[in-house]
Amino acid sequence: QVQLVESGGGLVQAGGSLRLSCAASGRTFSSYLITWFRQAPEKEREFVAAISWSGSYTHYADSVKGRFTISRDNAKNTVYLQLNSLKSEDTADYYCAAARIGSSEYDYWGQGTRVTVSS
Repeated sequence: QVQLVESGGGLVQAGGSLRLSCAASGRTFSSYLITWFRQAPEKEREFVAAISWSGSYTHYADSVKGRFTISRDNAKNTVYLQLNSLKSEDTADYYCAAARIGSSEYDYWGQGTRVTVSS
């Protein structure tokens, strides 16, 4: 059974930091792109950051560039999203998803982890 399991969310003050984890299991993801999305209350889901399983490719939304860092630990089958200099507008449910490189369809999704930034 393929699973993506997010963790690490919580309540943090503006300017603070969190590290989110996306633990993958059930298959090899060597040909996959792992992407973090987020969805704030009453807003559409938006792209945050993506990384290839090899780590050779990363991409960020402009709104988080310079504040968030995506990385992976292949030995632990885990992708991380380091959130620094958090703002109230970063408050959202954060999801990781996996898509085959070159595909626009995401085959696997996690259940999400909530990040709440208090101002």
